[in-house]
Amino acid sequence: MKRLAIGALALSVFLVGCGDVGLLDGVGDRTRAFVEGDVTTTTTLAPVVAGRGDEGLIGATDVQWFNDDIADQMTGTPEEVINGVWRRELNSRFVQSSRMEIAAALPSIMFPDLVPETVRWITSQLVYDETTGTLDPDTSAAFGIWTADPYQSDPARLGVLRVGKAASVLLPMRSDIVPIIVPDGISLGWTEAGYRYELFCRSDISEELCVDVANSTSPLSGLLP
Repeated sequence: MKRLAIGALALSVFLVGCGDVGLLDGVGDRTRAFVEGDVTTTTTLAPVVAGRGDEGLIGATDVQWFNDDIADQMTGTPEEVINGVWRRELNSRFVQSSRMEIAAALPSIMFPDLVPETVRWITSQLVYDETTGTLDPDTSAAFGIWTADPYQSDPARLGVLRVGKAASVLLPMRSDIVPIIVPDGISLGWTEAGYRYELFCRSDISEELCVDVANSTSPLSGLLP
């Protein structure tokens, strides 16, 4: 496991870079009608592949990705995908996007291979600067991690991963994790492959399991259906 970096200097830098740590606000709620339709819950349970004590982890590809069935998904260069997704926005800078579109828009973006075993759905959005129609550098993509049907009940949202541009492309491939205690859970921050990652986990799971999720990242492009 990567060691935790909790020095005061690193913590203060991360807080400045990430802004507020209220990570459950505005992650795609207002655009869900575009793709929601009739939501059904899968009853197939994924195999538990790892965990700590009574807590388990399952593969991120073994759960339902809420936006993978979006019609007329954008393809092409990163710029073409970013522009195409923005054209379908519905009064929100958080625009529902498939994992294929996010991987195309942000080619080096990473995502955890493993999620807590209670997770059943993952939601995904590209996040824009509403003035320019380009991706917001502070939060360019956001993922919701849900234990039940997305957007039906906020307590079902077990975690949120936000991804933005790192302050320097010269940062090491993977930095130490900075943990921050926040209301209702913990926020873990690190940089990797040119991006800054902020993973919020509710207090329903342990800090140790949240760290295991953060440490399991691999290219999102390798997690495509």
